[in-house]
Amino acid sequence: MKEIGGYFGLEQLVSNEYYKNLIPLNAARYSLLYILKAKNIKKIYLPTYLCNVVRDMCLKYSYEIEYYCIGEDFLPIFDKNLAKDEYIFIVNYFGQITDEKILLLRDRFERLVLDNAQSFFQRPLNGVDTIYSCRKFFGVPEGAYLSTVAKLNEEIEVDISKNRMTHILGRFEGEASDYFQNYQEHKLLFDDEPLKYMSKLSHNILGAIDYDNAARIRNENYVYLASKLGKLNRLSLVTPEGPFAYPFYIKNGIEVRKKLAKKKIYIPILWPNALDETPQDSVEHDYVANILPLPCDQRYGIDEMKFMVSEVSKYTA
Repeated sequence: MKEIGGYFGLEQLVSNEYYKNLIPLNAARYSLLYILKAKNIKKIYLPTYLCNVVRDMCLKYSYEIEYYCIGEDFLPIFDKNLAKDEYIFIVNYFGQITDEKILLLRDRFERLVLDNAQSFFQRPLNGVDTIYSCRKFFGVPEGAYLSTVAKLNEEIEVDISKNRMTHILGRFEGEASDYFQNYQEHKLLFDDEPLKYMSKLSHNILGAIDYDNAARIRNENYVYLASKLGKLNRLSLVTPEGPFAYPFYIKNGIEVRKKLAKKKIYIPILWPNALDETPQDSVEHDYVANILPLPCDQRYGIDEMKFMVSEVSKYTA
């Protein structure tokens, strides 16, 4: 019997999640762990252009890993034949790997896991284990979705996220910079977490998001940035549905980030660990340093895009 009476908590919001039929888990890295366990995978091939938390998670649970490189088109440079207990982990960088290319990769490798952490609105395809991250697209404390037919016969507890909301609520009513330390601290909490199901709190928030509107705004902002910066961009890009960010290649990207931050334009480095782990003349090192993932999400409109273009353009000459 639940408690009766007393003060009100957070209201039960409408229940209309974008991926109602996928497996809801606590984080994208643990979605990969779910697949590794459920399919009894022994070895996973990872791209060198990748966040170190994926590598660290694999090593923590004693999976064998080996690295491969990517080309300028973000596709894997990989010619090995996979054994039955080996899979390749393919990252859909900035949503630039289209469905047609994914199907070709599926037919080529057979055993692959697709990381759609940067392509939330790109629906899963048959025969492709696919991972989605909620935190990269929406203001939730944790959450990921997994598309797979594999079933893990293991008891999994439900996550609890009430102590991870400080930076989200703080930014809603204040400045992002005031809560950046909280954000960093909350990110570190996942390092010690096991595989769990998504929290009730994240389910509740994700059920109330206007996904059509979020995708529409992202699309409009991306198209605007592409129209103003496309001719200056070394990257040849497609326009994904509800894009994660507009990836703009610029020389001296690390220094440009610092200058933009002074204008309160915060552009992350994806992923800084790769700067130390890849050769300086490699595609990966170049992309980490010099691709600016310009925000184009539903928090902003064309006015913010115009301001960002005007500031970025100062460094394109």
